Amino acid sequence: MSQFPEGFVWGAATAAYQIEGAVDADGRGPSIWDTFSRTPGAVDGGHTGDHACDHYHRYRDDVALMADLGLRAYRFSVAWPRVRPGGVGPTNQRGLDFYDRLVDELRSHGITPMPTLYHWDLPQALEDRGGWTNRATAEAFAEYATAVHDRLGDRVDKWVTLNEPWCSAYLGYGSGIHAPGRTDPAAAFTAVHHLLLAHGLGTQALRAGGARNVGLVVNPVAVRPADPDSAADAEAVRLVDGLHNRIFLDPVFGNGYPPDVLAHLGRFGEPTWLAETDEKTIAAPIDLLGVNYYNPTYVAARPGAPGGGGTYPGTEGIEFRPAAGPTTAMGWEIDPTGLGDLLRRLHRDYPGVPLWVTENGAAFEDRMVAGRIVDAARISYLDGHLRAVHGALADGADVRGYLVWSLLDNFEWAWGYDKRFGLVHVDYRTQLRTPKDSAHWYRSVIARNALPEAGGGR
Repeated sequence: MSQFPEGFVWGAATAAYQIEGAVDADGRGPSIWDTFSRTPGAVDGGHTGDHACDHYHRYRDDVALMADLGLRAYRFSVAWPRVRPGGVGPTNQRGLDFYDRLVDELRSHGITPMPTLYHWDLPQALEDRGGWTNRATAEAFAEYATAVHDRLGDRVDKWVTLNEPWCSAYLGYGSGIHAPGRTDPAAAFTAVHHLLLAHGLGTQALRAGGARNVGLVVNPVAVRPADPDSAADAEAVRLVDGLHNRIFLDPVFGNGYPPDVLAHLGRFGEPTWLAETDEKTIAAPIDLLGVNYYNPTYVAARPGAPGGGGTYPGTEGIEFRPAAGPTTAMGWEIDPTGLGDLLRRLHRDYPGVPLWVTENGAAFEDRMVAGRIVDAARISYLDGHLRAVHGALADGADVRGYLVWSLLDNFEWAWGYDKRFGLVHVDYRTQLRTPKDSAHWYRSVIARNALPEAGGGR
């Protein structure tokens, strides 16, 4: 049996726009995802987060589900448009009331609340003024962080500033497949910087209010060469790794932007957004680094290949290889070794900060059999990735917790409601929650603080 360290924290994660619904309730303002999801063709099926899982009204039932599973931590996001509907200006106390109630409910069940202050739902009013291409958005984020901490800081010990700034910048401003749907490489790189600046300013603001544990959640990827013996493929790996991983991690850990990445960014104009003290601000010390992992990326140097488009600007001549093995319903390759490799690398290259796996999970075509949700594929996926975490721990990586993505089936961004990641099945018509087989399996893992013998069941 693979035993985890005493005190290892087990939990699950969600995001506000994906589960809360109630988009017009109690003074909430519109976000870029409200706008984007109403854009014809932007989201599969024309779906929106208007109702989602109705967690805003059903949070007590959902916390009871968490408690039944034995979760010890819950990472949720605070909706900026609920707290400051215009992005700046007066705080909407009715919006904060919801998170106040949620935190109290979690604590009453012995579950540690881990709020993420930004999980992609920028107030539309700020996007109208340039969004993450506008330096003022980073400054507004720090003010918003202060408002949330002022209300919740007496009961919240662990804070996350941003979730996956790579997605916000590249998918929102480069490829346009996420809100706000812009397709401008220069804007994407500007957004990268202002998101990192927001993290730094937000960290300073939280610490000024007395926060003791502040961190950032990134989605690093294990970038691998199609041919391990090819020097050209190795160069392709270095470029993609720079655009996905090092551009975020190096500044956060005090190393500044990597010179090779800055040189690449110069293809899209001088980085006029970089002020003299910004890198020092971005490097504000953190107490935890969240790691979201789903699949590795394989690249090859191929003259004439289109590259990664707006998702990886300037990678023409690089082929991004399709999955070669089993995949999830998202078409993402199932490869737990990527998670183990990343945890070892982060421990080696950026030492001294505890690591948390803050998202890991998979969408599959779950089957309903006599009222039971049979999802053996998800159990296999989670088991494999937890074994990778266990292996990294054995090699010395300082991993403190593991949070499944996700507690509930939910609005899966541009894929709408057709992709289900949850441990708990949601009937979106009736809002009935049904724990899947994977939920029961996870509960047994938590209870034992250990994985079953390889090939074992519950």
